[in-house]
Amino acid sequence: MRRVAVITPVCGRHEHLLLQQRALAVGSRRPDHYVVVTMDDPVAGELVARREPPGDAVAVERRPDAPGLPLAAARNAGARRALERGADCLVFLDVDCVPGPETIARYAELARDDSILCGTVSYLPPPPPGGYRLDDLPAMAEPHPARPVPGPGEIVPEADPALFWSLSFATTATAWERIGGFCEEYTGYGGEDTDFALLAAEAGVGIAWLGGAPAYHQHHAVSRPPVEHLDDILRNGALFNRRWGHWPMRGWLEDFARLGLVRHDPRSDGWVRTAAAPRRADPAGMP
Repeated sequence: MRRVAVITPVCGRHEHLLLQQRALAVGSRRPDHYVVVTMDDPVAGELVARREPPGDAVAVERRPDAPGLPLAAARNAGARRALERGADCLVFLDVDCVPGPETIARYAELARDDSILCGTVSYLPPPPPGGYRLDDLPAMAEPHPARPVPGPGEIVPEADPALFWSLSFATTATAWERIGGFCEEYTGYGGEDTDFALLAAEAGVGIAWLGGAPAYHQHHAVSRPPVEHLDDILRNGALFNRRWGHWPMRGWLEDFARLGLVRHDPRSDGWVRTAAAPRRADPAGMP
């Protein structure tokens, strides 16, 4: 039987973290290891230590030379700790994501060396009075309109690396080591997911959607387009362009341009901010 680790980066969102922990505790397959990577958040480490059985907290600090949360570095740190503990299946869950009762079992059963498996992620409305109830989440959540929704146990290959997201995915230790993890030059929001998917493709590891492994994304304030992440998107987009020769997140960039926040330079295919960055909608900086 595989030894499964769940890896979750955290900065704030403590109520979201606690609900994720509750869901993991009642699932049909509990993880063998639960690694919570705290980013400038000692309180989250305390919450993990009080869990029964206790989780494993790993602290990753912001780089002084780079703005934004070190999300890529946090996922890599969590994977290293999980591998040190003997895990051979790595399940990455965003702190906002609540796994369904069969999600960890499905990932553990079907994880493979030639593909990263992505379970479906559905979005929840704001919580009712008293908070979310685990049994109510499937009826409350709406699937993402731009992602496939496979049937239970169905695996659907994905050819477009831009559709990969790190909210909920699983890989074997073998595949992770072939890919080499996330590029830690990315900090803050955007770019690192598609970069990871392209690294996976270069390593011969595909992307696939997995049915029957749902995650329910807890509500938090966001902007459309995500203006609070404007500087992160410009910085990480430029890094991605240096590494891969084209810009990611072009839809967001074009939306920013329509708002007068950025302009596109066709000579260099670069994007430049033309207005002051707006106030952040999310003080924690988590996407």
